[in-house]
Amino acid sequence: MKIPASQLLDELKTLTKEHLQYTENLLRQSDDKLNSRMSNESWSVLECLEHLNRYGNFYIPEISHRISSSKTSPTPVFKPGMLGNYFAQSMLPKEKLNKMKTFKNMNPVHSQLDKEVIKEFIKQQCQLIELLEKAKETDLNTVKTSISISKLIRLKLGDTFRFVVYHNLRHIRQAENILSAS
Repeated sequence: MKIPASQLLDELKTLTKEHLQYTENLLRQSDDKLNSRMSNESWSVLECLEHLNRYGNFYIPEISHRISSSKTSPTPVFKPGMLGNYFAQSMLPKEKLNKMKTFKNMNPVHSQLDKEVIKEFIKQQCQLIELLEKAKETDLNTVKTSISISKLIRLKLGDTFRFVVYHNLRHIRQAENILSAS
């Protein structure tokens, strides 16, 4: 698969803006509704967003650092790496959301949360939009980022963006399902 780099960045920015709009609307929901869960071990809407915030706390500074220290020029086409493509594709939501295990430090289950979680997510999405814009000036293929589970594995910047935005999409869908069930 090859995709024009500008098209990829625009598509990811559009998705991120949708996530931003959705979460801004969540601020109107009651704390009780945002903290309700379908079962004792499932996540609430706020826990879904807290999970994403924890990943954002790693990826946003990592991406920002890699872009700002890059000396590359943009290339017109992005070609996903094998591992990066696998990670990104695995995050896309399926018809019936497939469950995945998360790392303990990224699992917010039974946390005491309030709307500050939403405000943090909104802030992170604004930062992500800025980074997607800045990425237009760099090479999505040669700039590499570390990943949250291992500093030894590095992905192409384009794949990292795809992973982060698709992961956000996955948990936004989860939050939508939780709200519609409550």
